[in-house]
Amino acid sequence: MKRVLLISIILLSSLRTFAQVDEGQLGAWYMYFWNTSFGDSKFGMQGDIQHRNWNVVGDLEQLLIRGGFTYTPTQSNIKLTLGYGNITSGQFGDSDATSKEHRIYQEALLPLNFDKKVFIVNRLRYEQRFVENQDFRTRYRYNLFINIPLNGNGLGEGSLYLAFYNELFLNGERDIGDNKSVKIFDRNRIYGALGYGLSKSLKLQVGYMHQATSSVNKGQAQLSLHHSF
Repeated sequence: MKRVLLISIILLSSLRTFAQVDEGQLGAWYMYFWNTSFGDSKFGMQGDIQHRNWNVVGDLEQLLIRGGFTYTPTQSNIKLTLGYGNITSGQFGDSDATSKEHRIYQEALLPLNFDKKVFIVNRLRYEQRFVENQDFRTRYRYNLFINIPLNGNGLGEGSLYLAFYNELFLNGERDIGDNKSVKIFDRNRIYGALGYGLSKSLKLQVGYMHQATSSVNKGQAQLSLHHSF
């Protein structure tokens, strides 16, 4: 009887914790993306800083800081990246508890454009994840980006454009330690935004992203700066 009571308490606690995530509450992500090249060489760097909230402001979901070295092979527009990310994740609600993750990643960017009227980028990313209190994990990601200018050709200064993407995440392993497991499907993100070219090197996007995981579906407002220098 005591075992049954203990199991019931654990199950009820788990359900209560899951219920705390209000899927109807709009979250907000504030992001800065940057990339640069080393003169006329094939090498450069890129990265991003993202402050993600469960709500519009104040309830930390994640603080992500990421950066890597890039290489563009000769006579190719493919960009390869080797990078590292540091992630601090917070819990939904009043708790200030956080967990840490260190992440190494490799990615390939393949841009395409159709007469400067539709700009497409395919991104493949492979991650090696060192998540606090979990076994070593890997993850595969594929993102399709589409930008469509509205007031002329190109995405330069003064351009107004629509931005879309869809990104699929798949886990490389199911067992994550301590008798816990995850599904192969990790999450999917679909995004739409209005973008504006503030200058030749700086763009602003305001949009909405819906994220579906194996357990939670939630919408996020997004404000992002995209900086090339």
